Amino acid sequence: MNRLPDAPLPLLPIRGGLIFPGTVVTFPVARPRSLALLDALPAAGPPPLVGVAVQRDARVAEPGLDDLHPIATLAEVVRITKARGGPYRVTLKGVRRVALTSVNLDSGFWMFTGDTPPETGGDAEEARLRADALRDALHGARGGLSEGLEKALKVYEDSPDPGLFADRIAAGIGLPFDVRVELLSLLDVVERLQRVTETAGSALTTAEVKRRIEAEVRDAFGRHQRESVLRQQLTAIKSELGQSDDEAVDELRQRLDALVVPDEVRKVIDREVRRLDALPAGQAEANVVRTFLETLADLPWNERAAVNDDLKAVRARLDADHHGLQDVKQRILEHMAVLKLSGNPRGTVLCLAGPPGTGKTSLARSIAEATGRPFVRIALGGVRDEATIRGHRRTYVGAMPGRIIDALRKAGGRNPVMLLDEVDKLYDGISGSPESALLEVLDPEQNSTFTDHYLDVPFDLSEVLFIATANDLGRLSSPLRDRLEIVSVEGYTEREKLAIARDHLIPRQLINHGIVETLNLADEALLTIIRRYTREAGVRQVEREIIRLCRASALAIAGGDEPPRFDADTLSTHLGKPRFTQDLAERTGQPGVAVGLAWTPVGGDILFIETSRMPGKGRMEITGQLGDVMKESARAALTYVRSHADELGVDPGFLDTQDLHLHVPAGGTPKDGPSAGVTIFTALTSLLTGRQVRSDVAMTGECTLRGRVLPVGGIKSKVLAAHRAGLTHVILPRANGPDLDELPEEVASALTFHLADDMAEVLAIALEPEQGAVAPSHGPVLADAEAPHSHGVHPVGDHDTPVGSA
Repeated sequence: MNRLPDAPLPLLPIRGGLIFPGTVVTFPVARPRSLALLDALPAAGPPPLVGVAVQRDARVAEPGLDDLHPIATLAEVVRITKARGGPYRVTLKGVRRVALTSVNLDSGFWMFTGDTPPETGGDAEEARLRADALRDALHGARGGLSEGLEKALKVYEDSPDPGLFADRIAAGIGLPFDVRVELLSLLDVVERLQRVTETAGSALTTAEVKRRIEAEVRDAFGRHQRESVLRQQLTAIKSELGQSDDEAVDELRQRLDALVVPDEVRKVIDREVRRLDALPAGQAEANVVRTFLETLADLPWNERAAVNDDLKAVRARLDADHHGLQDVKQRILEHMAVLKLSGNPRGTVLCLAGPPGTGKTSLARSIAEATGRPFVRIALGGVRDEATIRGHRRTYVGAMPGRIIDALRKAGGRNPVMLLDEVDKLYDGISGSPESALLEVLDPEQNSTFTDHYLDVPFDLSEVLFIATANDLGRLSSPLRDRLEIVSVEGYTEREKLAIARDHLIPRQLINHGIVETLNLADEALLTIIRRYTREAGVRQVEREIIRLCRASALAIAGGDEPPRFDADTLSTHLGKPRFTQDLAERTGQPGVAVGLAWTPVGGDILFIETSRMPGKGRMEITGQLGDVMKESARAALTYVRSHADELGVDPGFLDTQDLHLHVPAGGTPKDGPSAGVTIFTALTSLLTGRQVRSDVAMTGECTLRGRVLPVGGIKSKVLAAHRAGLTHVILPRANGPDLDELPEEVASALTFHLADDMAEVLAIALEPEQGAVAPSHGPVLADAEAPHSHGVHPVGDHDTPVGSA
């Protein structure tokens, strides 16, 4: 039907809405005139037709023709409903556009007359092409299309009508009201399709974003609802088990209230408890606060272990657990005596410095057991992060206190023995210097207010007995070393190693290997292991060899055989051939070779200085991985020999026709330090004079260009190394004489010590006499010197030089 009836038709003015041809829309109806129109419609027959016009201004209650847009929609009344207590609702189906020509109210409601405006371009090829392009574009976004758009695409595929397709798409993509009014007024189909295409893209994007946001909101609400249900279920489960979060919080609050803490800490506790009460139980921040409060509650703010002040019992326990180490035991007893008499709980910071395997760690444990203190060990080897010592600040996720506070929490008392193991193995990293963080911990003047980053409140460490262990003190910074009381653990003599093996190592390994009977190991065989299978300051390698023998015994016992008996002749069957031999005489059996003494982080050692000469033009070759200081000592020794050639009996022009070569074996080990100067000088003099160095003499000391012998460090370790190697004479600088007081009686009585101020004295002792000359008398144990004074201060020397220093 293209032409409207001549009689007026009913009209529904619509505020804020419209209907496109080919679409179905439901409107609420509330104005009296509109309700009168609906009452006047016939109840039977074909669907009545009404005009649907759009008001220009929604505030106008009685619109006339000028108040309505000129292009309206002729629609069929599909259904009229009335909700209980609500307005009428009318469902309309748009038929076609109409142009309003007049509006009147003679019937008590709006009536209009008009005609059907002609639409243009609907049959044009361009219209079809634009409709197809719009359809394809909508197909590409089909996953996000509404039900109305899906239906519009299907209708167009069944009966392609570009004009109706544009109207249906305009109605389904949710365009703004003014744009829809504009599209209703467009009578050119091509222009209408172009305008719909322009607005469809942005409208679809907006709709898709809106749908995605709505979906996310629904998911979030669903997740929160699920969490709420799970929390309620968890609460019900805890209630059935007689547990509840409230009970746990109440218990924590009671523990915090019972703490005896400083006022500053009490304020922090009260503040955090108030925060915990204000936070929901399931919130992440509540767990952070609760963990912090539990850490504070676990710390021993006022708990102390009962310390054993019976000095005789403590001494007996230390003597039973360890042989030797009298300096360490004496220092511990002094600390206990001061604590007993004064009642001052101020802690002590000891550093046990010495080679591996000398019992530093086990000694710290024995001190804890003897004094009755809790024992905690903190391994510092390889630590690179300052937070390991001082903790992480609570602003970081997963923050935790540092190892110091954590160790105190485990100890359960504020006066434990805290072992800082391998303190010389700390390294600086990108997260700060852990060694610097120890400065406050180990300073008795500061550690009473130690502040961990996690706690952010001071904790008193002054009652802690800190014991640090180190192999190489040269790796410690000066500020840290200044805070430590150094106690040297230089090593053991053969007699001490034998006693340690018998009383400690063998019983422990028998238990570890399940051997009920004793190990058939004679003392002679055990001494052979110490002398020919190990050469160390400690007893770690001795224990490894004992383990091998225990395994051999365990194998025989498990097989039903008699356990083997180990003696000096059968050791090679189980341990292999000896690793060390007494070849000093063989290696020093010609001029130009001298034996020196070296200090290393793993104990004292001997080293051989070998020299040789060949035809040449005065060049001196130095090999053996020597450091700059040791090379300078070689050049200084050569200068002295040349300047005193006449006195030494050396041809002054020996460098005119000869080259010299100085080598220190064990070329794979770096060596440095000035204390090889005396040995290098002796070896060069021996080479150039042809006088052989005594094979039973070892020496150490720094030599100047004037031939003076200066003191060096590490005397005890070096002398013990000479004793282990079977040497009987040791040449030392005279200034190192007091260091001999530290030697065990067993070593001091087995060696003859020669103290020298000048190289002439060294040569008189070290070199074999010339052919026909009378050998010098070496005198008593301390030759050419008064008895050394009793003090343990090391003179300036190279005790802190790198591995393999001379």
